[in-house]
Amino acid sequence: MDLGTLGHPRARLAFVVALVAASMTATPAPSAGAAPGLASHRAVYDLKLVRSQGKRPLQSVRGRILYDFSGNACDGWVLQFRQVSELDNGEGRVAVSDLRASTWEEGNARSFRFNSQNYVNDRPGDMVDGKAERRDGKVAVALVKPKDTSFDLDAGMVFPTEHMRRVLEAAREGRTLLELPVYDGSENGQKAFNTLTIIGQPIGPESRAEGDATVGQSALDGLRRWPVTISYFDRATAGQGEQTPVYAIGFQLYENGVSRALRLDYGDFVVAGEMSQLDIKAVDKAAERTCP
Repeated sequence: MDLGTLGHPRARLAFVVALVAASMTATPAPSAGAAPGLASHRAVYDLKLVRSQGKRPLQSVRGRILYDFSGNACDGWVLQFRQVSELDNGEGRVAVSDLRASTWEEGNARSFRFNSQNYVNDRPGDMVDGKAERRDGKVAVALVKPKDTSFDLDAGMVFPTEHMRRVLEAAREGRTLLELPVYDGSENGQKAFNTLTIIGQPIGPESRAEGDATVGQSALDGLRRWPVTISYFDRATAGQGEQTPVYAIGFQLYENGVSRALRLDYGDFVVAGEMSQLDIKAVDKAAERTCP
C-alpha cells in the first residue's frame, strides 16, 4: 500500500477545499439572488474505511483530517492542512501516515505558494516547497525542495483555490460538469492533473444535514449545498487511451465553502470522513476596510 497516495489529497480537499472569492463572510445567507461570501473556518473530519479490495485488502483505516482555512480576497487565502491515517492490513502490520501541508494563494489567483511533508511511522519523508506564478502567458513553477528546479505549465492551469471557486460558480449556474487542469504542488511538486468535476442537484436549505458538526451552525442557515465529486487524472498520461483517476474526492459543498460528508476514493480502497468539529471564524472587518 502506497502511504504517499493516502496522504496525497492535501488540501486540495480540496481536499478539500481552499476556496477564493471576491469577499468573505461568516454571517447567515444574504438576500435572495446574491452569492454568499466564503467563511474562514476550521473543520475536523474523522476517517474510517468504507471499502477495500484487491490482492491485499486493508482491514481498517482510521484517522483524522484537520482543515483550517482563512483569509480574504485582499490578503489572499491560507490553508493549514493535516491528515493522519492509520492503516491496518490485518496481518499485524500497522502503518501511520502523517501529512502536513500549508498553502497560500493570492486573491486573484496569480500566485500560489505551497509546502508539505509526509511522515510514515514518525520517519520524515519527502518535503515539497515551492511557488507558482502567472507571468508571460504561462504558469512558472519554482521548487526549492525536494530539489531546486523550475518548469513552465500551460496558462490555462488553475490553482486549487481558484479551482474550487469555479466549482461553486458552475454549481450556482446549474452546470453539472466541469473540466479543468489543476496544479496544487502535491506529490513531488512536478505533477499536474486534469480534473473532472460532477455536480449533483442542489440540496435546499430546508433539507438540513444530520449527524455531524454542521448541525446548529447559524452560518449555514439558508444556504444551499451540492453533492460534488472531483476526479483527478495524471496529466502526463493524457491521450494514452482510457484513463482511470488517480483518486477522487466526494463531498457536499455549501455556498460559503464549507464541505461535509467527505468520501476519498483511492481506487483499491475508499475512506469516509465525517465532520466532527466545525468552527466558523469571525470576519476580519479591518482587513475588509483596507482592501481596495
